[in-house]
Amino acid sequence: MEPRSRSFYFLAAFFTLFVIFLYGPVFTIGILSFQGPKGGLTFPMNGVSLHWFYDLFEQQAVGDIWGSFRRSFALGLMVMSVTVVLSVMGGMAFRQKFRGSTVLFYLIIASLIVPSILVSLGVGLIFNILDMEVHWSTSGFGSQLTWTLPFGLLIMFAVFNRFDKSYEEAARDLGASPWQTVRHVVLPIIAPMLIGVALFGFTLSYDEFARTLLTSGSYNTLPLEIFGMTTNVTSPVLYALGTLTTVFSFFIIGTFLLIVVVMRKRQKNRGSDAGQGLM
Repeated sequence: MEPRSRSFYFLAAFFTLFVIFLYGPVFTIGILSFQGPKGGLTFPMNGVSLHWFYDLFEQQAVGDIWGSFRRSFALGLMVMSVTVVLSVMGGMAFRQKFRGSTVLFYLIIASLIVPSILVSLGVGLIFNILDMEVHWSTSGFGSQLTWTLPFGLLIMFAVFNRFDKSYEEAARDLGASPWQTVRHVVLPIIAPMLIGVALFGFTLSYDEFARTLLTSGSYNTLPLEIFGMTTNVTSPVLYALGTLTTVFSFFIIGTFLLIVVVMRKRQKNRGSDAGQGLM
């Protein structure tokens, strides 16, 4: 076995430092959230308990934690659903070249370049000019779509770029209508990728702060509520909240990944059953 080069150890050390830098704060907050009842916001820990997690479920003197969580969850589902639908429609539309497609593509991508706070400010100003109420379910919803839709479209562009059109041609040869081809051929094939778009849409919306800052109105989403708590709450209950939201995020990611695995297994089983039927 050949000895490893120095570059390997250098890159391994760099990657280890990167992982520590990336997840170190998360683990630190998770550890400090288990402080004892008399514990503070820093090390050393003063006992170990679940006191601050229990405190989360009691009446809070500051903030509306669970109301903001419900709003973020509902907004995430709304953004996720619209992102998936519009991404699929946009991806299929861009398969056929049309006048202005290049300009439209760059306009969509430009939304990722514009600073998020400027998008939030612009959407808020438009609603004020039109004399419409700034609310998390309207202006906040629209500003977040400017963040999630470009990612969803980029994924769909990559998916359809590698999509084998012979499947659609075979369906049309068998008499399928355009809608039947999309429903029974295209969507089942790209279904695992749609789960990825849905995951992008939900997580980006659930964690978004800047584009919601000036468009949420009188009711905060969870990121805004946590930010507000950093100036008022001086106990590890803030860390307990951060730990629970992190666990929830990993739970959502795990659920989506499980759905993808199940869908791929079903596709393989259908393929094997079809192959046996032809024998």
